[in-house]
Amino acid sequence: MTVRRWQLAHGRHLDLGPKAVVVGILNVTPDSFSDGGLFIAPDKAIAQARRMVKEGAAIIDIGGESTRPGFAPITAEEEQARVLPVIEALAASGEALISVDTYREDTARRAVAVGAHIVNDVWGLQREPGISRVAAETGAGLIIMHTGRERQKLPDVIEDQFLFLERSLEIARAGGVVDGQIVLDPGFGFAKETTEENLDLMARFSELLALGFPLMAGTSRKRFIGGVTGREPAERAVGTAATSVILRLKGADLFRVHDVAINVDALAVADAMLARETLSPGH
Repeated sequence: MTVRRWQLAHGRHLDLGPKAVVVGILNVTPDSFSDGGLFIAPDKAIAQARRMVKEGAAIIDIGGESTRPGFAPITAEEEQARVLPVIEALAASGEALISVDTYREDTARRAVAVGAHIVNDVWGLQREPGISRVAAETGAGLIIMHTGRERQKLPDVIEDQFLFLERSLEIARAGGVVDGQIVLDPGFGFAKETTEENLDLMARFSELLALGFPLMAGTSRKRFIGGVTGREPAERAVGTAATSVILRLKGADLFRVHDVAINVDALAVADAMLARETLSPGH
């Protein structure tokens, strides 16, 4: 399997390819859809981050503003007050790579300054394109996510991915970001309103490999999993792990999840099978 080196801030890197990388979700918010309020206190957030690292998360993705449907926007100052102390504390301990989940240029810049290695933008650089300059100037890893919010989507789920992400890549390159910094995320659940649309995106996920970048999957506890299983958000860990395995077999490299341990184990089985396939006759 091809190894691709992902360039990150502060002289760090991560090799992607042979083994799935689990990204632990840490929402320092009062209103996220499945864990709002649980980790808004810095001490609880730090304890949860350490728990996820112990369970096998290589990256902790820290967000201070909910992105669930119908979320209430907050100010950059509120967002920074929530995330920066947690990022700084985790960076000082060196326990994990740190990603900041933000679409704001100023928050991204401040987060990298206190220790974040990666910027994860759910608006794909199309809300505040200056995030590309932050990544270029700091060398931070950049996760560019697709969204269908606040625009007219194309009817074909993959054509719309290419339409949006190719525009985002133009912004990134214009800002000076090099390809080795970039990971793409198709944005499961972000204005993909029906169970069927998300399942179609899963079924055709491997078509996104044509974009030429590592891919992250963020299906964790999403509504479409509930649409299949009938379970509430906190009960969707098994369904999430099933999607992680499917998407690993279709080419995803990173998996952003709430429930780390079950996904680490499920992905270990998928990785073992992929490794055996490469050794089998005809491969």
